Amino acid sequence: NITLYIMLKVNNPFRLILSFNKLVSVALFYWVFIMPLDVFFLPKSGIGNTYCSKFGFDLMILISYRAYYGEKVALYFAWLGWYTIMLLYAAVVGLIVFFYGFVHFDNSQISQEICRANNTLMCPLCDQNCPYWPLSDTCTYAKVTHLFDNEGTVFFAMFMAVWATVFLELWKRARANTVSGWNLYNWDEDEEELALELINDPECTIKKHEHSYWRSMAVLLGAAVIAVLIGIAQALVIYRVVVTVSFMRSSWEFLREHANTAAVMSGAVLHYLTIVIMTKKPRTFTERENSFTTKVFTFQFVTHFSSLFYVAFFLGRINGYPGNYVRIAGQWRLEECHPSGCITDLFIQMCVIMVLKQTLSNCVEYLSPCRVHGEDGSEDSAAECWRTNYRLGAVHVFSLFDEFLEMVIQYSFTTIFVAAFPLAPVLAFLNNVLEIRLDAIKMTRLQRRFVPRKANDIGIWLQVLEAVGVLAVITNGLVIAVTSDFIPRLIYLYVYGPCANGNTEGINCLSGYVDSSLSVFYTKDFEDLTQVSRSLYTNVTECRYRDYRSAADYSFSTQFWHIFAARLGFLIVFEHVAVCIKFVAAWFVPDIPQRVENYNLDMKKQHLLEELSSTVDVPTIKFILFD
Repeated sequence: NITLYIMLKVNNPFRLILSFNKLVSVALFYWVFIMPLDVFFLPKSGIGNTYCSKFGFDLMILISYRAYYGEKVALYFAWLGWYTIMLLYAAVVGLIVFFYGFVHFDNSQISQEICRANNTLMCPLCDQNCPYWPLSDTCTYAKVTHLFDNEGTVFFAMFMAVWATVFLELWKRARANTVSGWNLYNWDEDEEELALELINDPECTIKKHEHSYWRSMAVLLGAAVIAVLIGIAQALVIYRVVVTVSFMRSSWEFLREHANTAAVMSGAVLHYLTIVIMTKKPRTFTERENSFTTKVFTFQFVTHFSSLFYVAFFLGRINGYPGNYVRIAGQWRLEECHPSGCITDLFIQMCVIMVLKQTLSNCVEYLSPCRVHGEDGSEDSAAECWRTNYRLGAVHVFSLFDEFLEMVIQYSFTTIFVAAFPLAPVLAFLNNVLEIRLDAIKMTRLQRRFVPRKANDIGIWLQVLEAVGVLAVITNGLVIAVTSDFIPRLIYLYVYGPCANGNTEGINCLSGYVDSSLSVFYTKDFEDLTQVSRSLYTNVTECRYRDYRSAADYSFSTQFWHIFAARLGFLIVFEHVAVCIKFVAAWFVPDIPQRVENYNLDMKKQHLLEELSSTVDVPTIKFILFD
């Protein structure tokens, strides 16, 4: 590491001769990289194959990684293994919640009412040539919705809030144990960086801490750029509106009947393609890796989640109602939710993005290096060995950053909208079991060897994970309170339903819920832009739409305000309880094991004793006795 640092940043009177960058610029050298040490570490048959026999902590394998790649890479695999182990518990609970919904797939009172609603006519889904349609057409959609919008969703969201906290607290303890065994617990990266600067130039000037108002202005400008990117990402909303209208006018009957679902899935695929295009990361080294990490993660987070936030919290809530629709450019109506709710749209979006990202992206990531940098069996001469290693994939200072970023984005998918997609931890776990082995193979066989770098933690990624955990509590609370129908069902159950008066004998307490969630619209009040298709249904005087409005003047009904107040109250209670549980869990699980604290205390005592014995000259004390 020191040798490479001197080569790249040499500072002496013979710079034109010795500077490696100058030698590269005149084509005397191509580049510098570290040769693999097959004799001692056997990376192609050892590290690359043995680490993945277990997807958790394996101290001996971590020691090999530390010796071969340095502590920074070893800590990445330690964190990834620990994350995968903890995902197993979340995956098991997620499967239980999913199977709970699956067992009641055909027994839901709400889905049964929707499937029997052949005579309930819904208002047209578009303005031009869309017919009235029976509510029973969404029977399958309603059953699928119940898989993810049930009583277990609240429990699972609370569980994941606790899981995220416990995962990070236990990782802090595991990290402390690991780096303490490496004698790096009190290692200071800034001090080592200063030492390298002094080796390069003993007369170097220490960079002072200072505040720059110009830098603050640059940060504000960067925030404005991020806001523009958010606007670009929201262009997907307009795309879905236009595509839905186009599908409604299609000559293919199947496409007309499933226009909303097709628009959701095509929008999800387009969102994934946007992720692929917009996640190109620069390779320029910045002075502060933490600042770079924060900026790039923020950009990536906006790119990945902007469309999901729209589907979760805005879809079907800002589109207006029949006779007073919100339109883009006065022409295209915004999308509506299905009568069974919007949470299935969020599930479809999550499922498509996670499956595509974790399958196609991994195939591209690992098959491309195999194709371009396939192993060459002719390594007889030393020159051929050098050429073979030169043809391997290049590594740079942000190569490991890319791996961390991929996993932290996955962690965000696993926690933030997990209330709508309980299978997210399952997909993440299965992906990571394979990811550990593929990363090991890629680093040892398909890439040049990393320059070993010291580290005693995963850096600012820990703060990023903690921020994602807090955001997950807020988001899941909003998903349950706003996106799902959990609160409207409770209000109907205890206030408006047949069991509200205490009589629960022989009836289902949710009977009539679907009818209460649909408002009446008189067709004579349609706007001029609405041209209903001539279909089997003629002389229709009223249709239904999903909302809580009065049939007289289309204002919000009393039930709407009851639900609104209950949603707000639930959100406040849920988030306060979840945050309190997170704080209690963080307090209950110490970050540092007592064994490590006691060991560091003994080492500090020993170091002070050695320093005192070698540097302090204890004067001789003479006692003078006086008569």
